[in-house]
Amino acid sequence: MTDPAWPPDGGTGAGGGPGKGAGPPPGPGDGASGAGGGRYGRELFPPEDPHESERIDAAALVYDPVTTRRLGELGVGPGMRCLEVGAGTGTVARWLLEEAGVAEVVALDRDTHALTAWELPGLRVLTADVTDEDLDPGRFDLVHARFVLMHLPGRRRLVHRLAGLLRPGGLLVLGDAVELPDTLDRSSAYRRTMDAMWAALWATIGTDITEVPAYPRYLREEGLRDIGAEVVCPPLLPGGPAAHFWSDTLRRMRPELEATGLVDARVVDEALAYLESPLLAEVGPGMAMVWGRRED
Repeated sequence: MTDPAWPPDGGTGAGGGPGKGAGPPPGPGDGASGAGGGRYGRELFPPEDPHESERIDAAALVYDPVTTRRLGELGVGPGMRCLEVGAGTGTVARWLLEEAGVAEVVALDRDTHALTAWELPGLRVLTADVTDEDLDPGRFDLVHARFVLMHLPGRRRLVHRLAGLLRPGGLLVLGDAVELPDTLDRSSAYRRTMDAMWAALWATIGTDITEVPAYPRYLREEGLRDIGAEVVCPPLLPGGPAAHFWSDTLRRMRPELEATGLVDARVVDEALAYLESPLLAEVGPGMAMVWGRRED
């Protein structure tokens, strides 16, 4: 999956290249004070953890159907050259090659150990960082980044750079996390623990999902056309992959959760028990997908 702490692709990848239209104005994603200075995959969710690929793949089971359906509806298919930013374990890259039949996928991530064993025609693995100003991986018919920008500083500038990697007629597709909390039950152990998780992500690595609703405007400012968006919030159901993903995520983040002061060990234990309970019924954290096309 290309991945939230959220998720999955927690990698970071591509960069470089001028964009069409005016340069990006400063925005909250260009470095708000108070955000943590760590990195996904270093301070949190290191890829060498033996369970990290399993955690990522659980999220892929939830979000890949949404991503691949949308990419198919946008006309992604044979002959296209694609950049998968934050390729993670590569489930979307594999779909692009094997199901959509694209000509080439550049799978970019800071950690590519999960990709190097693949021998798929058309797959190019690029170990790199999307925030590297000197990196220019070329130009593409599709640039896709899922659950990547939310973890990085300078999101507005990164949108500008990714838009600059598009060929004429090329698509930029961004997916990041959104939350629709039950505001009538803010005191439950589950809700308190999830709120603590977002606070811990912000304090540790600077994750910020408050900017996600601005992505359509960012694409418009880059001169893209045919801009669209959708939000999908999968239900959290007993025994499902989403419940598994979030249980594993919260367990891995337990020290950071308790360090926020918003929850203690008892509250976290209660939230974890709820995620594994047959009584589980929540609108889980979801994904906003935003897309736009470069003029021909």
